[in-house]
Amino acid sequence: MPQSKDFRSLSISYTDQQVATPAYDAFAASDGLDSEDQIEKDETETELEKLVFGDDFGFHEALKASRAGNATRTLDVVDSLEQEDEAGTGAGLEGINDADLFYFDSGPNGVDVPSLLPVPSSDKDESQSPHNVAAWVDSDDERIAVTLASNTRLRKLRVTKSEDLVNGRDYTKRVRRQFERLHPAPEWAKPSAATKVSDRKRRRTSDAPDLSEDVASGDDMSVDSDDLSSQPLAKLLQNTTSLTKSTTTSPTSRKKLRPEVIDIHRTKDIGTSQSSSITSLSFHPQHPLLLSSGPSSTLFLHHISPHPPNPNPLLTALHVRSTAITTSVFRLPLGDKIFFSGRRRYFHVWDLSSGRVDKVSRIIGHGEGQRSMERFKLSPCGRWMGLVGSGRKGGGIINVLDAGTCQWVAEARVEGKGGVADFEWWGDGEGLLVLGKGGEAVEWDGRQKRVVATWTDEGAVGTTVVALGGRGGGPKGLGGDRWVAVGSSSGIVNVYDRRKWLKAESTPTRPEPVKCFDQLTTPTSHLQFSSDGQLLCIASRWKRDALRLVHLPSCTVYRNWPTSSTPLGRITAVEFSLNSEMLAVGNEQGKVRLWEIRS
Repeated sequence: MPQSKDFRSLSISYTDQQVATPAYDAFAASDGLDSEDQIEKDETETELEKLVFGDDFGFHEALKASRAGNATRTLDVVDSLEQEDEAGTGAGLEGINDADLFYFDSGPNGVDVPSLLPVPSSDKDESQSPHNVAAWVDSDDERIAVTLASNTRLRKLRVTKSEDLVNGRDYTKRVRRQFERLHPAPEWAKPSAATKVSDRKRRRTSDAPDLSEDVASGDDMSVDSDDLSSQPLAKLLQNTTSLTKSTTTSPTSRKKLRPEVIDIHRTKDIGTSQSSSITSLSFHPQHPLLLSSGPSSTLFLHHISPHPPNPNPLLTALHVRSTAITTSVFRLPLGDKIFFSGRRRYFHVWDLSSGRVDKVSRIIGHGEGQRSMERFKLSPCGRWMGLVGSGRKGGGIINVLDAGTCQWVAEARVEGKGGVADFEWWGDGEGLLVLGKGGEAVEWDGRQKRVVATWTDEGAVGTTVVALGGRGGGPKGLGGDRWVAVGSSSGIVNVYDRRKWLKAESTPTRPEPVKCFDQLTTPTSHLQFSSDGQLLCIASRWKRDALRLVHLPSCTVYRNWPTSSTPLGRITAVEFSLNSEMLAVGNEQGKVRLWEIRS
């Protein structure tokens, strides 16, 4: 069959380029063709195959030709641009749009900013020593340009008056240097402090005293568990001459205050608002320092200096973990220690001369009756510490400790229901006035370790607080205090004059008050006498702006202060300075207001 034979001869050049498949093999076998008997390609067939599919040699030659053509076209474009520039030199730029003359270079290939900025020698040195490069160094900072002259807040970073541009790296260094100048690194953060800590640990383990107090663990204190110390007061005062001046003045040297109208002026507040209410305030007896604390578990020491540019600066703060501080006070008469406590079975003693903070966790032999040490007061002589006991069986008790050794000394008991409402130390520090919640008052002599007098508050309805004042004007057998103030849950405040008791052979069991103040309508929470005995401050925390000042001995309430615009708030703490010239008031918002009493 010649026609099929011719078909095979014409299609052989195409079938040779196909991929072998079983169908094609079967077709070739059925026609009698073997792979060995295939017809060889002639010159025409090979040339046709090369033109259609190409070969390796042709591919490389075409690639070379393409590269040569692109280079030729690039040269032609450059020559045409140069000719256009030469032609436009004499023609001017009048016919060109402004948008074609200028452009904004925002890409990375613009002007090299670091090359325009002076590189300090310190930067060059750091780049040459890899070990000095910090881990947070960013290479992009060198490409940032910061102007110092145009920004008024950055002009203080200039070295010279004519200096303007600096790179980002130099700007970072100058800002860090300015911050360290305003806020120096604390002593514990310096590398040399590590060796001091290890030496201190070695000394403590070698000669630790056997006392009844335990040093606070790391769970209670926010400072390091191996170094339970804060900055000593001597270091706080060594660079400030104004703090070394004594603030104590004799009460007799102060002018007599006039009744009804008082000359009082508000000064700058103490710092910023704290994170909790202020539950305790205490003035230092020798330096213009104010101690404040509250449920935020932090003690704050402020320098009383209401003068710009930094009025009443914060000297230091001490944070105690998991202890909402209820009471904190300087120990008189030197103010070398701070006692503070919360609703816990322990209290802390902060020694300001050495910076050491100790924790007293138990009272040997009297731990069952003292489940909380949140309510305590120190005697004016600084020798004794009184703690309100937890037991109420048969009345209430006051445990008396030695303030130096923190050892139990004695206890004072008041008979009645409800336990102890409040107590106050005599002016000479040798006895206590303990007040029960039913109005029972007990005069306890610490020298004889017994009760020397008892009396009852007139019209007592849930007595809440008691205060003593006017040292030197009352019976010497009762500490020499002239004035006794007793507050109740109804807001009534009774004031007693002990000078009248001198005429009697013994203390009257039901004395008559010289004045009864009813200005408060909510329970009385604070009673505070000034050191010279001329002022009595009464306040209640259960109502806003519930505070009054009373003049003594006239027993009249000042009518010109406080006013309706006086920012008192809900009062939580009141304290007079030892020279009776300052009044500090703390409130629930965490603010401490200061007033200066002039006359």
